[in-house]
Amino acid sequence: MEIKKVGNYRWTICALLFFATTVNYLDRQVLSLLKPTLEEQFHWTNSDYADIAAMFQFIYAISMLFAGRIIDKLGTKKGYAWAIILWSVGAIIHALAIPIGEKLSFLLGWIGIATVPVSILGFMFSRAILGLGESGNFPAAIKATAEYFPKKERSLATGIFNSGSNVGAILAPLSVPWIAANWGWESAFLIIGAIGFIWLAFWLICYERPDQQKRLSKEELAYINSDQEDHKAETAAGGDVAKVSWFKLLGYRQTWAFTFGKFMTDGVWWFFLFWLPAYLKDQYGMGMLDIQIPLAVLYSMTMFGSIGGGYFPAYFIKKGYTPYDGRMRAMLLIAFIPLVVLLAQPLGHASYWMPVLLIGIGASAHQAWSANIFTTVSDMFPKKAIGSVIGIGGMAGGIGGVLITKLGGALFDYYKGLGHIETGYTIMFAICATAYLIAWVVMKTLVPKYKVIEL
Repeated sequence: MEIKKVGNYRWTICALLFFATTVNYLDRQVLSLLKPTLEEQFHWTNSDYADIAAMFQFIYAISMLFAGRIIDKLGTKKGYAWAIILWSVGAIIHALAIPIGEKLSFLLGWIGIATVPVSILGFMFSRAILGLGESGNFPAAIKATAEYFPKKERSLATGIFNSGSNVGAILAPLSVPWIAANWGWESAFLIIGAIGFIWLAFWLICYERPDQQKRLSKEELAYINSDQEDHKAETAAGGDVAKVSWFKLLGYRQTWAFTFGKFMTDGVWWFFLFWLPAYLKDQYGMGMLDIQIPLAVLYSMTMFGSIGGGYFPAYFIKKGYTPYDGRMRAMLLIAFIPLVVLLAQPLGHASYWMPVLLIGIGASAHQAWSANIFTTVSDMFPKKAIGSVIGIGGMAGGIGGVLITKLGGALFDYYKGLGHIETGYTIMFAICATAYLIAWVVMKTLVPKYKVIEL
């Protein structure tokens, strides 16, 4: 069956997932871009900022475990809608961090705990709400992709919607500093946070399950379900999702392979997202408006990884490899690319553009890796378990992010005290550069050959 004959509504759904992911990353990056302004106004150390950023990651990590389960239970449409409502509210209330912090400080003081500064309390609370809502994005998007795309197109579709994270990361430095400079940092949180409600209207209008989607032709529905072995069983059940125990899922090496891969590599992206504005300020003395173009260029580079990563395994699949085996071969090649980040500091003396470009290459490789590691889940697990497995892996990735953020904050304060903060960044870049090869070796050891899980 030729793709051109079956319709393209599934790509409209992919576009919605792309824009949701763009909003997701816009909202989470506002704080890092305002760090120079906020740390000066509220006298934060790097460890203070790390605590605030880590709160988002910790809540995101824990919530990911339940987000997948909730998405599986509510269904993609309702689950995604509630997720974006919650994270948009969380993004907006950053503007109210100080009054929120004052009330929390009063409550904590009432029970004898009043040692955390008001500003840190308020921002930690706001980040927690943001993390709680944003944890639903990828489980819902991956589930929607599994519903609307056959396996041979999922990696490409995942790469396209995942590139929304790059677009969000590009738009954030181009918009947030300007908004903050002209209307104040509070306005940046308010305006960016409100965008999610615009997306929500389109989602509620356009999305239904494929078998209930009136805009989907019979030919396209048949094409979508052409290689999904579990379609008949799920249709016979009326779309209800049978409960799959987390303990049962943890009994499979495939779950652990995905989980370890996320644990090792998600933190790298978190580090780049939350610390690069600080890096350019600490090492090159660049202000909030100075970093706009370099960061926009860096994250523009990552677009190639997001979309190209979806095409990469197709080469091996066309040669007869199973989707999983083809993806793993592609991921091995991708895992070598971030090693260029090791050169960021040695070559950084020439110009700040050297680390910007090298880190851009490494971050692009991360996005290619991310597009493929997500899709390994839908390659091996039935749809009823995808959200839960993504949630387990997402929790592990969030915990990895917490650890790398806390480590970065401690190292930067330590070496800043010694007068050479650049050493702290050198150590962190080395960790980021080597994480992917370590992850791939462990994943391949756990799952050496492709095997479909039947639940």
